[in-house]
Amino acid sequence: MRNINNDLTLKRNYLNKYCFLINEYEQVKRGEHAIFRFAKDFYLAHDTDPRSFLKYYNLYKQSGNELDLLPGKRGPKYGSRRPSPEDEQQVLQLRDRGCNKFEIANQLKQKANTFTPSPSGVYNILKRHSRNLLKQADREVKRKIIKERMGQLGHIDCHHLSKSVIRGQNRKLYLLCVLDDYSRLAWAQVMEDITALGTMFTAMHCMQALKREFGIQFEEIIADNGPEFGPSTSLNKRNHPFERMLMETGIKRRYMKPYRPQTNGKVERFWRTLKEDLIEDTDFDSREELEDELLKYLVYYNWERPHQGINGKKPIDMVSLTTNKNT
Repeated sequence: MRNINNDLTLKRNYLNKYCFLINEYEQVKRGEHAIFRFAKDFYLAHDTDPRSFLKYYNLYKQSGNELDLLPGKRGPKYGSRRPSPEDEQQVLQLRDRGCNKFEIANQLKQKANTFTPSPSGVYNILKRHSRNLLKQADREVKRKIIKERMGQLGHIDCHHLSKSVIRGQNRKLYLLCVLDDYSRLAWAQVMEDITALGTMFTAMHCMQALKREFGIQFEEIIADNGPEFGPSTSLNKRNHPFERMLMETGIKRRYMKPYRPQTNGKVERFWRTLKEDLIEDTDFDSREELEDELLKYLVYYNWERPHQGINGKKPIDMVSLTTNKNT
């Protein structure tokens, strides 16, 4: 049998065909072709897929090398593209801490590793090891690791009230809440406006109340990127009341990712609960009555109401858990 491995006939025929097609195509593009007026007529007559033809045509025009007209090897370079076992182990260790694919990719990038996969690459690794679905036990591990004590992280947010919340009045009122991430202990106050100065004083009152009642001293505070919580540029931080207050009290300011309200989701969930329990379908005779009812609700929320996010415990129960852990 004749050995055809070194036969260049197919290669030569392939190149001749593409050179002919390129010549025809360029005539069509210049409007000089005797038969075809449009490129689609050219593709149809030669039974050529436009995407495939243009792919090799553009490669050839960029390099000027006819060999670029030959088809390359198909399929991914499996052996070289797959992460090493050591890299996959890093992903699995972070998964053991309850991190999702976005958090894993971000943490590996921050460690300045040579291995910096995309979130989809992380998902493929997790799927190969049957770890793509996060179990409830993994979520519990993450909650315990990230939120080890009260005061480690606080959430703060403003909430707009309906103008009809005070009967017979048409005025804007707002609520500001500070919530402890670990225990879910919360404190809120009514505000007449959400200016930077007013927000700073109200936030300070709420943090003082949490410190007075529960001994919470915040290390970090996370808030949205609204003007009441920070300046439009990082150059003016020291001149912004809220930012300056955090600097003076030694509290680190954390920022939310744009368009990711889930980052501040715990205080957002508090607003939903407060609305359902106290504000919805209700109006008050005066602002004083609203403030009085809000205070009563905070006592109920912190001392009496079981919280699903902490396994049915009451927020006040987390204070004793922290005390026992420290002793």
